[in-house]
Parts: sequence; C-alpha cells; structure tokens
Amino acid sequence: MALATAYGHLTAADPVLKQLVGSVGQPDPFTREGRGYPASSNFAAMALHIVCQQISTAAALTIFGRISASMGGDVTPAGLLALPEDRLRACGLSQAKASYLHDLARRQAEGAIDLENMAGVDDATALADLTAVRGVGLWSAQMFLIHQLKRSDVLPAEDIGIRRAIERAWQLDTMPEIEDTRRRALPWAPYRTYAAALLWSSLSSPAPFEEEPGSGVRADAPETTQ
Repeated sequence: MALATAYGHLTAADPVLKQLVGSVGQPDPFTREGRGYPASSNFAAMALHIVCQQISTAAALTIFGRISASMGGDVTPAGLLALPEDRLRACGLSQAKASYLHDLARRQAEGAIDLENMAGVDDATALADLTAVRGVGLWSAQMFLIHQLKRSDVLPAEDIGIRRAIERAWQLDTMPEIEDTRRRALPWAPYRTYAAALLWSSLSSPAPFEEEPGSGVRADAPETTQ
C-alpha cells in the first residue's frame, strides 16, 4: 500500500517521473538488491557506511570483515574502542577513517548519540546528530536514514547517481547543481526516498527518451570526507 501511495503521488506530481515509472516500474527503496550489508546493528551499519566512503563496495566489505573478525564477529562500540588505531589501519583503514570510527564508538558509548533507538527522532534531528560525528557527511547520514531507519522523504541531492539520472531523464545539457536538484525535488515530498530509488534504478535501464542504456553510475557514490 505504501508503495502504491508513494508512486501515485510522484506520478501525479511530475510527468517525467511518471514516464520513468512506466519504464522501470516502482522500485522499493527499502528492499533494493545489493543493500544487504552484513551489519548486526544500526551502529555496525553506520560504521560500515564510514568504511565505504571513497572506496568500492567490495573493498569496503573486505575491510569491514577484517574489523569484525578482530572483535569476534560483531562490530560494537566497546570492541572498536578496544582496538587501537594501528590495529584498525592494519585491517585496511586509513588513519582518518580509523579516527572516525573511534569518534562514532565514543559518542555511542557515552550516550551522545543512540543509533539503536532513533525511530522516534525526526529526520532533521537525526541528520544533525549523525553529521556531528567526525567523518560522517550528509550523504552518509542520508544513507543511514534510508537503509537503516527506512525514512520515506530523503533525497540525497549530492549523490552523483541522482543528479546524473535527472540530467538524463529531463534531457538537460549538464548535470544539475545540488541546489537545483533539491528545488526540483520539492514537489516529490513526502516521498522523496521513493523518487531517489526510481532515479537510481533508471540508470540501469534505457531512459524514456533514449535507446542506449544508462551510464551505470553507482547509486551509492561516496562523498569526499576522508
């Protein structure tokens, strides 16, 4: 029912989105393939989002597996704080990312943030709490809101895949700027997460106006926070 309601709103709000739905269907942003990261908790998932920054998903999963193995299988605040930065670097992390994970673990352990109990926290507050962590930019925080908190109105306007999909579907001369992307998405509220899933999916299918397939740009293109 939520899927039908969301896409009903989007197709009524934007004729281009309506064409995209006709082309790629109605992707569910909360069950998309390839998002099943091996995280045992919201904390572990946020740690993995940090590890994923600026590297391939395959490399990130390998590094995350080493970190997990170093603490007995589960990535926890106590486990991370018990590992010195040189041990984390030996797992494949940069010095910066090792410090980011320690800051995340410290904040969770001290109660400055509670990643396991954010269901009642509104989107703006959740984003502010997450981006207060060293190394967590807006993109990583938005990924957490989408994939862990299942929030329905998140549009990662900084995401290259989103902007590339808009450029293609609207037949723009250049990729839109971040603020242009945000303005374009205003009528899509309160279902901008579904619009994001639709735009990401459109990159792997021919656009309504083209014969050739999409560019294949990763939907989870990382931010530059390292």
